Amino acid sequence: MGFNYSIIDSDATSNLQLQHFLEEYGDFSCSSLAKNSNEGLNTILKYSPDLVFVNLNENAPEYFQMVMELHQYVKKFPVFIGISKIKNYAYEAIKNGFFDYWLMPYNEFDIRKSILRLKKQLPEPVPVLAQPKTICIKSYRDFQYLNTNEILYLQADNNATEFVMKDGTVTNAYKTLKTFEGQLPKNFVRIHQSYIVNTDYISGISYGKSLCTLNLRNLQLPFSKSYRDKVDGLKSRLSKNTISSLN
Repeated sequence: MGFNYSIIDSDATSNLQLQHFLEEYGDFSCSSLAKNSNEGLNTILKYSPDLVFVNLNENAPEYFQMVMELHQYVKKFPVFIGISKIKNYAYEAIKNGFFDYWLMPYNEFDIRKSILRLKKQLPEPVPVLAQPKTICIKSYRDFQYLNTNEILYLQADNNATEFVMKDGTVTNAYKTLKTFEGQLPKNFVRIHQSYIVNTDYISGISYGKSLCTLNLRNLQLPFSKSYRDKVDGLKSRLSKNTISSLN
């Protein structure tokens, strides 16, 4: 269980600082990252986060407009918290319904009080039912059952899908990749028009080469720009449980 949050921030450094700061509160998990209001609106509609942090240092009026526009599309409205190096946008943020306004550098005591107030306001998350660990591949009258923990990745092959297994075997299913996208456990992420990967086997992400490396047989899968937000979310989830050497 936990609360999901999104960050809208064009500054990679403050973005990372905020994620590291929130790691202390183990029940908060980053679901998406965005660099501007358009990306921000898209990720909010896509991931429905409980909480959204917005860096108001740049284009604050644009972000306030985004919040107003969001009312047109969602019933469950996320809690917004503004962050900034200056106090200039505080009044406008509260006027636009922001829950709080955090100044950088962060004040640990003030933010701890804010988090506790926030937890009292947010409803307790509903436990997620355990997802099935077996997927059935049907071909005419044949049924094959695959353990999802043993699947490395899925690859599109025209209107069929190849299931590439941990032991190197390949099972074919005569359905499109999209058919399986919503049926698999949450550790499976689509990173490309042709690939869904089991993130439990990812050992590296190269943004320069647009590649994800798997920890078996040194396999590499490409990711595309259209799925970049999912790769960003994946990196955030992997980083949460990693000892980081980043400064």
